[in-house]
Amino acid sequence: MDDLLSLNNISIIYNDDVQGAFDVAVYTKSIFEKNGLCPVIVKSFEPNKDTTFAISIGGDGTLLKAARFYAPLNVPVFGINMGRLGFLAQANIDEIECAVEMLLKGQYKIQKRMMIESLNCGGMLALNDVVIKGDSFSRTSKLFLSVNDSVVCDYLADGIIVSTPTGSTAYTLSAGGPVVSPDLEALVIVPICPHTLTSRPLVIPAEEKITITSCNSCSMLKMSADGQQTVDVAADKKIQIQKSGIMAKLVILEKENNGFYSILREKLQWGVAPER
Repeated sequence: MDDLLSLNNISIIYNDDVQGAFDVAVYTKSIFEKNGLCPVIVKSFEPNKDTTFAISIGGDGTLLKAARFYAPLNVPVFGINMGRLGFLAQANIDEIECAVEMLLKGQYKIQKRMMIESLNCGGMLALNDVVIKGDSFSRTSKLFLSVNDSVVCDYLADGIIVSTPTGSTAYTLSAGGPVVSPDLEALVIVPICPHTLTSRPLVIPAEEKITITSCNSCSMLKMSADGQQTVDVAADKKIQIQKSGIMAKLVILEKENNGFYSILREKLQWGVAPER
């Protein structure tokens, strides 16, 4: 069944750049072994294709990388947080034993998350966002936005973020974009440090096709997926971004105060009044 995990081939993926992540991976593996299961431990840059369930150990970046790799393989991903925020993770280090117990008891749901892609620029796939910037950090870029081949606006800005609802609480939020529930399917377009007060974020239907072009003032554009995979794009090339047919699968534990709005309040201190 699509809503049940297959625990036949579990991969525990750890970020080698995070101190102590390997030890946490070994500890997590031992808990599964006590329950008769035999996961394998792999580094985040050496993912295992023969996997039915992936556990990410690190920060949100580690989970995003795992999600981009495993989403096309239809493999669910579960996050254990060792980073600062861990917005996408479901357990901290002191909660691992309880989390494994809940997974084994089936106390979870598999949530499908929309992804976006740019097929004409290296086949980029992103769970959070695609970011387009000029090739020079010392000057702004003039970028042109069209939706469904209709011109929307010109931006004089440091760049443009095209985000999923999942990514709306990441870079998009820092750039002044709205928070969008992951239950929605929508695209969020946010200019980065625009030089006009009328340049505001846009939220459009997920089925719309986005095209971004530039002028001849810069020779290259930089485009990145989830802040990790980066490619150079010729300035005269049309960058096309759209909803992907691939969905990421995130494993969400069925526990108290684990809904989207509760996590917003806990991890981002959303709507929490400052203490006197």
